[in-house]
Amino acid sequence: MRSTILLIALAVALGGCGGKANGNAGGREPPLVRAEATKSAQFIDRIDAVGTAVANEQVTLAAPVTERIVRLNFDDGAFIQRGQVVAVLASGQESAQLSEASAREREANQQLARLSQLRQRGFATNSAVDSQTALAAQAKAQAAEARASIGDRVIRAPFSGWVSLRNISSGAVVGAGTEIATISDISKIKLDFAVPETLLAQIRPGQVIEARAAAYPDQPFRGTISSIDTVLNPQTRAVTVRAILPNGDRRLKPGMLLTVSIQAQARENVAVPELALVGEGDQNFVFVVENGAAKRIPVKTGIRQNGMVEILEGLRPGQRVVTEGVVKISDGQKVRVEGEAGAKGGDQAKGKAGAKGS
Repeated sequence: MRSTILLIALAVALGGCGGKANGNAGGREPPLVRAEATKSAQFIDRIDAVGTAVANEQVTLAAPVTERIVRLNFDDGAFIQRGQVVAVLASGQESAQLSEASAREREANQQLARLSQLRQRGFATNSAVDSQTALAAQAKAQAAEARASIGDRVIRAPFSGWVSLRNISSGAVVGAGTEIATISDISKIKLDFAVPETLLAQIRPGQVIEARAAAYPDQPFRGTISSIDTVLNPQTRAVTVRAILPNGDRRLKPGMLLTVSIQAQARENVAVPELALVGEGDQNFVFVVENGAAKRIPVKTGIRQNGMVEILEGLRPGQRVVTEGVVKISDGQKVRVEGEAGAKGGDQAKGKAGAKGS
């Protein structure tokens, strides 16, 4: 009986000691959290797309007639100036026709001059002069036709640019429409990409874009939107947008695939770290510290950027939001905020109480 009484007394004494060690007769210390005052930050909407590079100007020169190539005046990948001769086709027959037409033209003009003098002296009729005038005009037209035919056999560059690889040689007989060379002006690159109609209101001519190519992953290419197609694709419900990229170093080539990023709109809104956000289904919450307690507040979020979440509704600048320790707290629970007076004191008191109890 005496031993039983001693055991009960010992248990009561240990229980009292334990209560003092906790420093809170009602339970454990409130959880320690980290909180920060909310601030406004700039958020930028971005539109991502994939586009294809197109030369600023590009044309494929082809033979206008079936003829033999006499001369090619370009090397693989060479730069040629506007008006420079690219290829010359044989024109012997046309040259002979020009000589004949020129001779007829001279003869017709001489005959017209003689008839005009005779008419002035009364020895030629007006009808004879008119008939000879028509013959002279016809001879002139035939000579012009022969010159044009010869000119068609001299193929010139319509603009300055870089010529493609040569796949044909002098002496070859080519048919009408046979490709001889492709000339590309790549001093600037047209970048065509599709944007969904839902984002159409966020783009406009003059807007800055940034493009990246797989060949140069660390080098961004910046340009501006030059035009937006007036017609949407009915299958994809997207509009084609064209941007212009400077290409002085000729790194970008027509046909390249580029990823496009557009900074659509910048705005200022309240921001919180991503770790402060608590999600439940379709809703998001944050914990705000008020009067030493955590209060759960529903918020409406926007975009995420650089580890921060845009808050559209629910918070105002200056409110203290729990950024670390959200998993340890619940709505209305008392908390200790790291760095505030008493936050560390509770831990120290707890340690002293435990030492004394031991």
